[in-house]
Amino acid sequence: MFNRAVSRLSRKRPPSEINDGEGHPSSSQQTLKGTSKWATSLENLLEDPEGVKRFREFLKKEFSEENVLFWLACEEFKKTQGKKQMQEKAKEIYMTFLSSKASSQVNVEGQSRLSETILETPHPLMFQKLQDQIFNLMKYDSYSRFLKSDIFLNHKRSEEQEENSPEAQTAAKRASRIYNT
Repeated sequence: MFNRAVSRLSRKRPPSEINDGEGHPSSSQQTLKGTSKWATSLENLLEDPEGVKRFREFLKKEFSEENVLFWLACEEFKKTQGKKQMQEKAKEIYMTFLSSKASSQVNVEGQSRLSETILETPHPLMFQKLQDQIFNLMKYDSYSRFLKSDIFLNHKRSEEQEENSPEAQTAAKRASRIYNT
């Protein structure tokens, strides 16, 4: 029983798949936005284009931007239709991130590396194991440092200043008057 519960908890589900009993996104997922949402999980950060932009900026300074670029390329690859397009994208991902001559080589375990022959018969999940490795590397290494970085903290401060600005408060008061009448 315990193992089954742990197994369910350890499955990686993007926040977009988390919902209440009726299939609606959970309320905590609806109310959080920006840096508050990014701080809850790497998954939330990667779902937000602005979050990805800021995380990339941080990783670039850490000389590990290739990790998020690889992860994003794999996500895009999963949506690819048609065998020829899939072969082309698979080769592009391999040559950019996985080949020993790759321009932006990611650091994956040796036994997990793909051979070039697998590119002949691509399938949407062919990079999944490697993508999971890179995701975990980012989650347990880069992500926690990102949350303490100047890039994140400055963005969070600017969000808070916008929320507390007189314009934002006036708009909120107007909205409350409209809904409370």
